[in-house]
Amino acid sequence: MDCHERVAYSELGQYEKGELMANAMPRENNRLSIRPTSVVDGVYTSIYERLMSLEFAPGGRIAIDQLARDLDVSQTPVREALSRLEREGLVRKAHLIGYSAAPQLTRKQFDDLYDFRLQLEPEGAARAAANLTPETLKLLEDSAADMSHGVPPVDRNSRYSRFARADAQFHDDIMRIAGNEVVRAALFNSHVHVHIFRLMFHTRVTQEALEEHDALLAAFRASDSVAARDAMSSHITRSRDRLIPAFE
Repeated sequence: MDCHERVAYSELGQYEKGELMANAMPRENNRLSIRPTSVVDGVYTSIYERLMSLEFAPGGRIAIDQLARDLDVSQTPVREALSRLEREGLVRKAHLIGYSAAPQLTRKQFDDLYDFRLQLEPEGAARAAANLTPETLKLLEDSAADMSHGVPPVDRNSRYSRFARADAQFHDDIMRIAGNEVVRAALFNSHVHVHIFRLMFHTRVTQEALEEHDALLAAFRASDSVAARDAMSSHITRSRDRLIPAFE
């Protein structure tokens, strides 16, 4: 890797730190990226997939030098990617120790997270149904389609981690259309989808979620706020029930 590439990585890192750390709110033009667009993005995606598939065990140390060798890059893009993942709650950084994979949710944290979602997301779905325009409905349909189709994944790990990000985008789009940015930011910054998808690596999680999203879309197409509220409540409750066995 030549010196120009290293400078580019450093400049990108400074941009990300300046822009993303300054604003924890989800932004209109900052929809989650599904495919990598730079070397840093590619490194980020690789580490993200390993974290989501539990290849990096919860609480386990992540060695920057080993990752750089595995991915055939310098340590600079690895550090930038880990910094992004730290902001998303997937890794932690300790002084003099370095990075480690975030621990799994405890059962109490899991219960609190789903209670939090049930208090906010059904009402958000109802408001989104009332606020929908043809343009925002298409946005939701495109987000849903990206979960079931989208760019063909390389392997099962890629498919699962990609679904988790697309699912997070779908729910964030609903809350954006609902119009309350405080509620949207609270959900966005809790990194709900990242943590729940790490609990259980199983195709049932994705298939049933797709079917429940179809019910949400049907309510949105009908501009039916009551049906949207009920569909979101059912979706969150069923999601919780699917993942409870992870604690057994």
